[in-house]
Amino acid sequence: MTSSESAPLQAGPAPGLLADPALAHQDDPARRRRLRWRSRRGLLENDLVLTRFLDRFEQSLSDDDVQGLDQLLEAPDNDLLDLILARTDLQGDAATPAAARVLSLLRQV
Repeated sequence: MTSSESAPLQAGPAPGLLADPALAHQDDPARRRRLRWRSRRGLLENDLVLTRFLDRFEQSLSDDDVQGLDQLLEAPDNDLLDLILARTDLQGDAATPAAARVLSLLRQV
């Protein structure tokens, strides 16, 4: 994959972020760097919250947590901020247990 291509997210424990699907999130430093890079947002408020979240919880995130974070990162910036500030709740396909767990952690930051 070239640097200008991005892998589509897929369901499962390794949602498009692993070069080697056998490696878990904690076992793959490149995957951890990509997750942090992907968490950079255009909205400063989201960027600050996500940076603090990763600083605090990254070492303890499970593969399910990473999948939940990936689901949340699919939301547009304003929608993500509304979720973090508890103005709205997860709905539809995004309302998975993993996404709900990560959202509750994000709200603690």
